[in-house]
Amino acid sequence: MRNIAISDIHGCCKTFKALVENHVKLTKEDHLYLLGDYIDRGPDSKGVIDYIFKLKEDGFQVTATKGNHEQMLLRAIDGDTNQPWYQNGARMTLRSFEATHEDNIPTEYIDFIKELKFYIELEDCFLVHAGFNFEREDPLVGYKAMLWSREMELDNEFLKGRRIIHGHTPVSQETIEFSISNQAINIDGGCVFVKKEGLGNLCAFDFTNNQFFFQPNIDVLRQKPEPEGEEEN
Repeated sequence: MRNIAISDIHGCCKTFKALVENHVKLTKEDHLYLLGDYIDRGPDSKGVIDYIFKLKEDGFQVTATKGNHEQMLLRAIDGDTNQPWYQNGARMTLRSFEATHEDNIPTEYIDFIKELKFYIELEDCFLVHAGFNFEREDPLVGYKAMLWSREMELDNEFLKGRRIIHGHTPVSQETIEFSISNQAINIDGGCVFVKKEGLGNLCAFDFTNNQFFFQPNIDVLRQKPEPEGEEEN
């Protein structure tokens, strides 16, 4: 049995499938943890979520957390115009659903996103999209850092030797591989950013056996990925 984490798929469904089926070779004894940002930027956000649904329906163990892109979509649905979803790949997501507005996305997909966890705590690690704010009395309360943080000052007293596995900030394959002995391991290989040097890989981390798997992006993007917009205020 292996525990495996993948983060920041960003609508790259073909790449996601290839990583899971050809490299990881997921079995029903394994547990797959997904760390957010399933949507936006890439060409097939709907397909990514459909594949997650299929894995679960087929009996695979899958647990997923929420990313900042899912949170931006939910805020858009709630009518919050003071957030940057439309500057961060929303149009590609809507196109994949053949929708003209976020309210046209089918309920089953919105319900899936609403039910996503903000973090997962295991015996030997925490899994989260972005990180934690260890300046808080309880770092596990309050979701902003879990979705948006770029840097963490680790609290060893709180962590008690446990690792943090996260994504959110795109880094090169080399950087990911060098982080294998770190307490905080960022596995965002910048899958959708195929035009940026060093990026363009989707990473899976078997944290049972300390092994990385990488799949270069094989999705045909309909347009150049939109640049990172402003983050949440």
